[in-house]
Amino acid sequence: MLSVPEFDVSVLQDVASPSVVVFVDVVRRNIDRMISVAGRADRLRPHCKTHKMSAIIRLLLEKGIQRHKAATIAEAEMLAQSGARDVVLAYNIVGPNLRRVAEFRKLYPDTQLVVTADHPGPVQQLGDLLAAEGLTVGVMLDVDPGLHRTGIAPTDDRAMEVYGLIHRHPALRPAGFHVYDGHHKHSDLNERRAAVMKEWPEILVLKQRCEQAGYSVPELLCGGTPTFPVYAELDEPGLTLSPGTSIFHDAGYGTAFPDLNFQPAAVVITRVISRPTSNRVTLDLGNKAVAADPPNGRRVWFPELPDAVHVLHNEEHLVLETDAAARFQPGDLLIGIPIHICPTSALHHDVTTVENGHITGHWDVTARNRKLTV
Repeated sequence: MLSVPEFDVSVLQDVASPSVVVFVDVVRRNIDRMISVAGRADRLRPHCKTHKMSAIIRLLLEKGIQRHKAATIAEAEMLAQSGARDVVLAYNIVGPNLRRVAEFRKLYPDTQLVVTADHPGPVQQLGDLLAAEGLTVGVMLDVDPGLHRTGIAPTDDRAMEVYGLIHRHPALRPAGFHVYDGHHKHSDLNERRAAVMKEWPEILVLKQRCEQAGYSVPELLCGGTPTFPVYAELDEPGLTLSPGTSIFHDAGYGTAFPDLNFQPAAVVITRVISRPTSNRVTLDLGNKAVAADPPNGRRVWFPELPDAVHVLHNEEHLVLETDAAARFQPGDLLIGIPIHICPTSALHHDVTTVENGHITGHWDVTARNRKLTV
């Protein structure tokens, strides 16, 4: 059963709602758990999209996690500003973002940057732009193991063609494969393992073909939070693991993947603002404060009201129906665990931090915007 740490909620009486509260003690334990699953800190390349916070990057660096992953140029810049020196921007770069990558390399020359690609056009454009500026960047081949969102299937001849182009361009460095398998949603770990292992041999065959052609494949960046424990069982040179959500955990993954054994470290706080009927409670937790990407009615879970039915969710309101409505009056505070924490983090400018049951300060959600300076 999901739960939040026991603490005196009265410490939150002066914290405005709706807002996010982060339990720093739990974040540290989740990081330790990630390292334990991986076996070593240097096997991890956690994804910062979940939190987008410089403060958490510093915690990861303190724990010996030197490799990091981002989805936006702003996130990559946040990582560089926080002291990360090995960053994979796991997003295929096109259009004006090609120039932004060049500007990033100029501004942060001490940070090794790698991007992903799955098409010869942007690869050539990026290489030519960087060559004209006297710059270089690493490029991972975006391999599609079956999600069919981006990437090239490992059995598709185009995979060799694109990776060969990366290898041959003087401004580009072949950095390996990016293999994201977000389609594996099996709740049972054994079923998840079987699904990963069914695809894994094709990845290894592609790696072997590239190496036989003289193309270096230094890293295989694989998986997400649900599957990184499976990849952790493998002994393959260059294999890195990419959990993201586990740093905060949420009610969605907590329910879907009970084997992960992380604890929710980020919650939303909300207050009752109305009691419109005898069985309804209206909260100040609209879809501008908690992610609206799960279906309506399943966006946040309240440990104090586990059976409440979410009947309305608008920009600034969440209406619950519950037989326990009489227990609540306007001003009462509730703590909710988001179903999907990653986009919830991005809705807030900062979060309130709690450690050892006391408020310790605030952390900026540094990379919630699409652009920092580059």
